[in-house]
Amino acid sequence: MFGIGSDIGIDLGTASVLVFVKGKGIVLQEPSVVAIDNNTNRILAVGEEARRMLGRTPGNIVAIRPLRDGVISNYEMTERMIKYFINKTVGKKLFFKPRIIVCVPSGVTEVEKRAVIDATNEAGARTTHIIEEPIAAAIGAGLDISQPNGHMVVDIGGGTCDIAVISLGGIVVSTSIKVAGDKFDEAIIRYMRKKHNIMIGERTAEDLKINIGTASPRKDEISMEVRGRNLISGLPVNIQVSSKEMQDALEEAVMAIAEAVHSVLERTPPELAADIADQGIIMTGGGALLWGLDKLISNRTGIPVYIAEDTVSCVAKGTGKALDSLHILEQGSQNTRSKYL
Repeated sequence: MFGIGSDIGIDLGTASVLVFVKGKGIVLQEPSVVAIDNNTNRILAVGEEARRMLGRTPGNIVAIRPLRDGVISNYEMTERMIKYFINKTVGKKLFFKPRIIVCVPSGVTEVEKRAVIDATNEAGARTTHIIEEPIAAAIGAGLDISQPNGHMVVDIGGGTCDIAVISLGGIVVSTSIKVAGDKFDEAIIRYMRKKHNIMIGERTAEDLKINIGTASPRKDEISMEVRGRNLISGLPVNIQVSSKEMQDALEEAVMAIAEAVHSVLERTPPELAADIADQGIIMTGGGALLWGLDKLISNRTGIPVYIAEDTVSCVAKGTGKALDSLHILEQGSQNTRSKYL
């Protein structure tokens, strides 16, 4: 138990949840997966333990991702998952409920924001505040967003890619597209089915993406052995897959991200566009680690692209730094429990 000062920042991602506790840093990073027994409606596992069950469960046990494309798709499971992570982080017997900041994609509606706030409040928060992911990512990447300078952040998570131009602490131009890590996995699964007539699972697709996934041509080809089920014979087979094949599989998805970045730049005021051309574009989120994606965006826009240090944790760190400004949020925020009373 951390006691009275247990303010918490949560990066509630489609693929993973990161929890930042004030004074402690990031204390938890686990996949956003819940395993439940359909017969009893009892939660059997949450996080990494539940992820290991994906695609491997008997009929009565279901491993689900309660968040899809950056928003809640299963309210009850999301609430129970948040409650589990809060309890794991600060202990069950809290004398003081924590104040919590939760990250959401920049394109979510008021209804979707309310669902996140209500689920977090029900899970045990005293008050819940919302911060948009590009703002948190920029703060976590070490940018000084309070100045009248333009910064462009491309945050690629599991469900959404958020692209925003930030100046004076606010978002000037932004877009949020539902093309990110999960869509990369789906594209790889489709490619393997179409090209090789084999069916692979989500975890295998993710391994391919991490190990040999590529957005730009590599000098040296690399390959990886993959096991899947042959769709014609129905039997397990092993095949070698090359990074060139992964580039073909991911081409449509990565070009959609590059086009979205270009579209935001087209709508950016000229003074801010000049700042971005000087300082470059910052990429954050797990999807930014896809090999060659920074080079692809740089070639498409003609602007240098940099991957933030510790890119996976940027949003959670930014949320944690925002905890220091909670008093400002509480004075002027409309995103607390009182808004809906």
